[in-house]
Amino acid sequence: MHAMQYEFTLPADYDMGVIRSRVARVAHLLDDWDGLGIKTYILRERGVHGSPVNQYGPFYLWNTMEGMNRFLWGGTFQGPVNDFGRPEVRQWTGLAFEEGVAAGSAAAFAVRRRQPVPEGVDLASFMADAAGETARLAAEDGAVLAASVVDTRAWELVHFSLWEGGVDAPLKAEGDVFEVLHLSAPERHLLPRGQQW
Repeated sequence: MHAMQYEFTLPADYDMGVIRSRVARVAHLLDDWDGLGIKTYILRERGVHGSPVNQYGPFYLWNTMEGMNRFLWGGTFQGPVNDFGRPEVRQWTGLAFEEGVAAGSAAAFAVRRRQPVPEGVDLASFMADAAGETARLAAEDGAVLAASVVDTRAWELVHFSLWEGGVDAPLKAEGDVFEVLHLSAPERHLLPRGQQW
């Protein structure tokens, strides 16, 4: 499993309806993409759920590098680049993935928590704890799925989780809260469960 995210931070007075319309128009294009576990079309609005910014930031879990590369270099990614400029595309190696207790429900919220991997920690223990946190999140009421991933260049750990509607996501998982506009999940069933090593 491989994770990827890019973000477009937009002006404070930006009409986020433009993003909603764009997603409604194009999101279906990845609903059957080979190699894609999930793509969450997510945004956060300034002043909502504590967000300081307007931001569109799709988050991906890939089953294959070929699928990701075809998305990035086969022309599809050029659309958002043309519309918003070329973003920094962050990538992480998968640590763990779990389906949530509400796996059959539609995702309404996403929570992303980024944290550094501290100097001097035992890496095996730290990563095992991260995998355990993924399982804990997935077992919470309202959890649709949970994943943990790591960037070994920046030594950054990311926990990413999806939650059904009506759940107070900030109380179930800490981090930045996003609204889910659409979930493409053509190969979600192929994402490996549990710890990835």
